[in-house]
Amino acid sequence: MTNKVTLVGGPTAVLDIAGLRIITDPTFDQPQVYQHPIAGPVVKNTGPAFTPEELGKIDIALASHEHIDNLDYAGREFLNHVPYVFTTKDVADQFGDNVVGLVEYSSQTVPLPKGGELTITAVPAHHGPEGTWQVLGPVVGFVLTGPGVPTVYVSGDNSELDVVSEISAKFPSIDIAVLFVGGAKFDAIADGSYITLSNERALEAAKILGAKKVIAVHEDSWDHFSQNAQQIRDIFEADGLGSAIIALKPGEFADLEL
Repeated sequence: MTNKVTLVGGPTAVLDIAGLRIITDPTFDQPQVYQHPIAGPVVKNTGPAFTPEELGKIDIALASHEHIDNLDYAGREFLNHVPYVFTTKDVADQFGDNVVGLVEYSSQTVPLPKGGELTITAVPAHHGPEGTWQVLGPVVGFVLTGPGVPTVYVSGDNSELDVVSEISAKFPSIDIAVLFVGGAKFDAIADGSYITLSNERALEAAKILGAKKVIAVHEDSWDHFSQNAQQIRDIFEADGLGSAIIALKPGEFADLEL
């Protein structure tokens, strides 16, 4: 059984791992302009590469938080049809019993098709520097572990390397890191400081984690992403980690051979 990743667009990717299909931060809206109470206009410039119907059955959704570029209107509707959804407590309170809110380092399990369980553990994510992430609201990342399953870290909208170091200390054997990159920033937030990982910080995060594969998401389809897939490939290749980075265009997929 081959593990693989497919990029839908923005933060939304599908991980086919150990017989389960896992989606990150579902966003399925078409291009439009949203109004954010702090950031102001938020512009989506490209629609998803796949509709929910084209993706087919999804077993697990990981929703790091409810900002519009991570969980949009169509994404919220999509969550109602996924058997297992894990997210923040704030988001879970708005949905039914299939949506479970996790706090940092709490865990839930999902049965694996061939026996055993996949454990989903919520981990910290700071959406911007000190003083900013507290205002922007709760975000969680996730670590997935299980027998015979690669250990996967999904960063969510985390921008801070000290958070990555903390997670690495608790989970020292990360096989696959799904990093939300793109150097997201707004002039109205934190004086334009990054509120997700920049490509340069993503490279440092990969080294801290010692990940065998790094999947870059959250770098296309929105105007506030300041860096792109080609740039992160170039940075990793220049540092000798070109074989580790997976930076796809929406609609593309890659096998996850470790």
